[in-house]
Amino acid sequence: MKCEEAIGIVKKYLPEKRLQHTLRVADTAALLADKYFADKEKAVLAAIFHDYCKYRPLEEMKRCIIESDLPKDLLEYHPELWHGPVAAVLIAREHGIQDREIRLAIQYHTTGRAHMSLLEMIVFLADYIEPGRNFPGVEEVRAMAEKDIIQACYQASKNTIQHLMRKGEPIYPDTFYAYNELTKRLNGGSVFGRK
Repeated sequence: MKCEEAIGIVKKYLPEKRLQHTLRVADTAALLADKYFADKEKAVLAAIFHDYCKYRPLEEMKRCIIESDLPKDLLEYHPELWHGPVAAVLIAREHGIQDREIRLAIQYHTTGRAHMSLLEMIVFLADYIEPGRNFPGVEEVRAMAEKDIIQACYQASKNTIQHLMRKGEPIYPDTFYAYNELTKRLNGGSVFGRK
């Protein structure tokens, strides 16, 4: 599917402000794909569809989680986490996008997960650092993204965990798994920093 066609599809489901965010995420994903020698077309397509289901009715998303092979424990967490996994299912069902890499990048763009592929890291990071984002710590992660994508994803997941902890919110396990695995990568395979 061409990017123009994908944008035309998501336009029908997103308010203008969210569409502009989506386009900035796509631009950021393209820059990161170029920088880290990833498949730019896949990165941009995943970025365009990352919020495809963000405004779907909660009942529709809940039903999709129940009826698909998505993890059922999603239902125990804030519905804000549902839109990525549901989009990964519905882009296949509704638009024939079967590419596993694209679907995983969409599914985990909010939480991250252990052993993210380069494409998954790009979409996760692009959503976090796109130019319209303005919150404590984002500039630091933007600077890291210029030098080391693993370090940037690590810091983004750390910031997210700290933010949710300050708010007293539950944290989806994949976010911890992402943080732990990225910590190990940065420490040469050990969580204790020993090589």
